[in-house]
Amino acid sequence: MKTLEEFKQELMKNPEFVKEYEAIQPEMDIIRALIDARISQNLTQKELAERTGINQADISKLENGTRNPSVRLLQRLAAGMDMNLKIEFIPKQKV
Repeated sequence: MKTLEEFKQELMKNPEFVKEYEAIQPEMDIIRALIDARISQNLTQKELAERTGINQADISKLENGTRNPSVRLLQRLAAGMDMNLKIEFIPKQKV
């Protein structure tokens, strides 16, 4: 049985898969940053909802990728965790 990483490496040999994978990467980075920030503060989605006034179901949708956040919503989430939102552009990696 293959591990998830082995399966991913196999798929990464397909140029069409790589193109789609790279297209969703910024969204996945935002989701991962949101989840990591919340967990680093030992907050549940419910606790973050109470701090921000954002419905817990909406936080869940953000974290599972079924809702795209606005910058304003990300700012509210950051403020609820006593953090600042920082958006950064970085150079593409050359292959």
